[in-house]
Amino acid sequence: MIDNLLTENERRDLLRVARESIESVVTREKLLKVDVQSYSASLQEEGASFVTLTKAGALRGCIGTLEPYQPLVQDVCEHAAAAAVEDYRFAPVRPEELTALMVEISCLTVPKVLVYRDPTEIPGLLRPSVDGVVLRDGLHRATFLPQVWEKIPDPEAFLSHLCWKMGAPENYWRIKRLEVLTYQVEEFSEAELG
Repeated sequence: MIDNLLTENERRDLLRVARESIESVVTREKLLKVDVQSYSASLQEEGASFVTLTKAGALRGCIGTLEPYQPLVQDVCEHAAAAAVEDYRFAPVRPEELTALMVEISCLTVPKVLVYRDPTEIPGLLRPSVDGVVLRDGLHRATFLPQVWEKIPDPEAFLSHLCWKMGAPENYWRIKRLEVLTYQVEEFSEAELG
């Protein structure tokens, strides 16, 4: 995790936009229109985010991007809607589920290449609970946010699960030279901010 770069009001604004975006796409099947200019300069800057939805503590959807390409407030709006209705792992959120959903937002730093000589070095170079990790193999890639360390605290198991998510054998990181990138997040949720 990284130190807070956003103010509490900016965090609240992003959570409100995410919630309104989810409600709009679920109840009206329309993407919320965001007036980017009406938000703070920080939220107008290009930013990369993931929006995670949980229901009773279980994952209900998570969509995001690794590279900034649009204003952060717009990025959060679009990924909140996508997490609700486009995450292929789950059926689209139904209107009756809206009140049970909890929204979490992760704002990402730009991913940096992790330099290693031998795959056995990788687990020791990762910082559990701090680093999000991306594995790339040609066109295939997968990422885990730093929050995933809470469920998979062992670096080797973390990498194996990430290979599986990428569609590769779990020991792939040990036998193939993969591109490994790390990033950090500023994470906040409705549960914290009310």
